Amino acid sequence: MSTFEEMQLKPALLKGLAGMGFEKPFPIQERAIGPLLGGRDLIGQARTGTGKTAAFSLPMLQAIEPSSYRIQALVLAPTRELAVQITEEVRRIGAHTGVKIVTIYGGQSMNVQRDSLRHGAHIIVGTPGRVIDFLERGWLGLDSVKYLVIDEADTMLDMGFIDAVEIILGHMPQSRQTCLFSATMPNRITDLARKYMRNPVTVMVDSEEPSVETLDQYYAVLEHQNKLSFLVELLQREKPASVIVFCRTKRGAHRLAIDLQRRGFDTVPLHGDLSQNQRDNSMGAFRAGRADVLVATDVASRGIDISQVAMVVNYDVPMDPLLYFHRVGRTARAGRGGKAFSFVTGEDSGDFTRILHMTKAKITPMRESDRILPRHVGRSSSQRFGRNRFRSKKQGGRPAYHKWRR
Repeated sequence: MSTFEEMQLKPALLKGLAGMGFEKPFPIQERAIGPLLGGRDLIGQARTGTGKTAAFSLPMLQAIEPSSYRIQALVLAPTRELAVQITEEVRRIGAHTGVKIVTIYGGQSMNVQRDSLRHGAHIIVGTPGRVIDFLERGWLGLDSVKYLVIDEADTMLDMGFIDAVEIILGHMPQSRQTCLFSATMPNRITDLARKYMRNPVTVMVDSEEPSVETLDQYYAVLEHQNKLSFLVELLQREKPASVIVFCRTKRGAHRLAIDLQRRGFDTVPLHGDLSQNQRDNSMGAFRAGRADVLVATDVASRGIDISQVAMVVNYDVPMDPLLYFHRVGRTARAGRGGKAFSFVTGEDSGDFTRILHMTKAKITPMRESDRILPRHVGRSSSQRFGRNRFRSKKQGGRPAYHKWRR
């Protein structure tokens, strides 16, 4: 179906799409909306920015009965920012439907959210930890849910939320329709799908690396102590209108943001140790252009769809090559140009070599001296930092319950 009109959507939804400027469906929408409107369960593999929120929102809004103030749909998101972002987009799409949406997430008063819920809701968008909180207190009933969305499922796994998701699923009718979206499909996610979904349709869109036609990618080999000065020189030379700088740790992101602020750059941090107000302020400043540098960790930034990012910097090389594609895919969108730079230290060379082997694109050395990567010595970064440190207790890792409250 190449147009929204061919999908036989309600006139109120078509009006909402027109108000948002949507003229024709994105590929994920073309392939996912039909099966979802037909009542099928669906697994979608797609990156942030591919239009997947509308892909699951349109069938969800189509199925809602506005005259019945029961909770008819639940959307689970791994982070507060993504939950808020999904809510805003669903509200815009459903602006003429009369459907009410309530968002529940950590970092805001539970009583405020409970009061919103008491006034009635058709759709709940929430993080797993806060949904668990409401279920435990008897403030939330999911008996009437007929449509479930699990968004950014691989991030749920990274953050230790999958056990919480399974608990939530146990409070819902088995007759529900379920759609799951994930940028990657690790075994635990496919196991979850097999266990809780009924003969799902699989839709894979842009599942590997982003389009490279308008994306220029570079790398520099550096000593760790030289990365900050090199970043400052890079920003002064490139003068990007907006840039996301990715760090591996919360502490590293916060320290780098302060260092850049002291050097005169309009910089804001985004990581899990910030309060909700601080995170909202950072995102608001960056989106509005009051800050042109966002220093972020992967977990805090996953699922955040920020348009028109001119440049991405991998200040720390990601441990997982797929994270590299997620990071650089935040620039050069919708036909626009973009640049991505990676800073490679000796201890990162093993991980970066894996990225070079996986990518179809050319990643160009910035200087002649960068053409020879240093020999990797010792353990890989995934071993040093413990890639599976957030595994659930069943998987042999630390119990994930303490992370539900985030």
